[in-house]
Amino acid sequence: MVRVRLAPSPTGTLHIGTARTAVFNWLYARHEGGQFLLRIEDTDKERSKSEFTSNILDGLSWLGIDWDEVPTIQSERVEEHRSAIQTLLDSGLAYRCYASEEELTSMREVQKAQNQAPRYDNRHRNLTAEQEASFQAEGREAVIRFRIDDDAVIQWRDLVRGPMQWRGADLGGDMVIARRAPADRIGDPLYNLVVVVDDAAMAITHVIRGEDHIANTAKQLLLYQALELAVPVFAHTPLILNAEGRKLSKRDGVTSINDFQSMGYTAEAIANYMTLLGWSVPEGMEERFTLTQAAEVFSFDRVNKAGARFDWDKLNWLNAQVLHGLTPQQLLDDLSPLWRQQGWSLPEDQSWGVALCELLGPSLTLLKDGIDQAQPFFVCPELESDGLKQLELDGARDAIAQLVKSLESDPWTGIETATAQALLADAANKAGVKKGVLMKSLRAALLGRLQGPDLITTWSLLARVGQDLPRLKRCLP
Repeated sequence: MVRVRLAPSPTGTLHIGTARTAVFNWLYARHEGGQFLLRIEDTDKERSKSEFTSNILDGLSWLGIDWDEVPTIQSERVEEHRSAIQTLLDSGLAYRCYASEEELTSMREVQKAQNQAPRYDNRHRNLTAEQEASFQAEGREAVIRFRIDDDAVIQWRDLVRGPMQWRGADLGGDMVIARRAPADRIGDPLYNLVVVVDDAAMAITHVIRGEDHIANTAKQLLLYQALELAVPVFAHTPLILNAEGRKLSKRDGVTSINDFQSMGYTAEAIANYMTLLGWSVPEGMEERFTLTQAAEVFSFDRVNKAGARFDWDKLNWLNAQVLHGLTPQQLLDDLSPLWRQQGWSLPEDQSWGVALCELLGPSLTLLKDGIDQAQPFFVCPELESDGLKQLELDGARDAIAQLVKSLESDPWTGIETATAQALLADAANKAGVKKGVLMKSLRAALLGRLQGPDLITTWSLLARVGQDLPRLKRCLP
C-alpha cells in the first residue's frame, strides 16, 4: 500500500509551500488508494510551539486534507534516533568529531579565500584513541558525523525529474547527525538522520517534497543504505515562485494559509489553485475542480519540473468562481460570522439575509468583499460627492419628497416589485421630473452614491427593515 506523509515543523504557521506539499501527497495517496500520514517534526525545542501545531492541523482540515492515522510526534522518538546513531557508531560508519566552532570557521575562511565550496575536510575522521582522549581531557564536546565517501555515486529515479545522480564529493564532507555533547553521550539527533529513521518506522513508501530537499535526498539515501532500511520512492516538486521568479518568501507578504483565510479566500479556491501550482490538468478537464476530482486523475507525469509562478489574477478568478457557485444560503452561512464581527445584526427573518446574499453574490471576488458591499444595508452611509451632486439636480429633492409622502401614507413593505415601480412613476410625475432622475436620486439617498447593486432589490431589502424612509427623509428639500 502507498503510504505518504507530510512532516511539518511547528515553528510557524502553515506556509503555502507546506500546504501545497500536503495537497500533492494527499492527491497521490487518494489516487492510489493509499494512506496519507502526518509527522510533527518538533525537535527544535526553542522554536516549536503547540499553537503552531494546532494552526497546521486546523489549516489542513480547512483545506479539506484529512489524514489516516494519529500524527507521529517526532520528539517522542528521540531514543529510537539515538539508537540508530549508536548503530552507526558501532559499525564505524559514524564517528565523534571534536573540531571547535573556531576551527571550523577558520577552515571555511581559508576555503572561501581559495574560491572553494565550503565543506568539512574530515579532519577528525580517523582519530586515534589517544587523540580522542586528549580532546576529551581539554573538555571538548563532540558532534557525531556520518562518513560520506567522496567516490560514492548516489542514484535514484525521481517521479518528477527522472534519473538523478550525485557524487559523494558534492555533499560537503562527512555529515553531522547529532549535535555536540560530552563523549559519553549522543547529542540531539539532526534532521537528515531522524527523517530517515522516522520514515522507515512509519513504513513510508513515497517521499513527496519540494525540490529544495534534493541534496538532502542524496545524503539520506546513504543513511538508508548504512542502516539497512527499505528505501522509499522520491518525488521532488517544483518550488512556488513570486512574480520575479524567485522562491516565494515572507518578503512577498502573504505566504501563510492564515493570511489567505483572513483576506477572504475560500478553502476550495486555495486547494484548487495550489494543485495547479506545478501540476497541469489532463486534456478536457476544467481548471476549476475539487480535490476529490483532482485525486481521480492525479499523476506525477503531469507535475512540472520548472518552478510555478504565483498568479494572483488566476487565484482571484478561481475564488470568484467558487463564491458565485454558492447558493445564497451557503454564502449567508459564510458571511454571517464576518458581519457579526462588525457588530451587525441580521433580522429575525432569515429570508432577508438570504435575499441580501443573492443580491451581492455575483459581484464578490473575495469573501471579505461581502463586508464592504453589505455595509450600506446595516449602517446608513454618508452622502458621497456623486450622490450629493445628483440630489442638487432640479427636481431631484422634490421627487424624493413626493416619494416620502406616498410612503408615509401607504408604506411599501418591500415585497411587490410592481408596487415599487408604480410609486416611482407616480412620484416622478408629481415632481415633474423623469423617472430616471428619481431612480438615481433614490440610489443616492439609500446608498450615498450612484454605484451599487440592483436598485429595486436594494430598496426592497431596506424597506423590509424600515430603513428606507429615514434615509429618504435626510434628503428632503
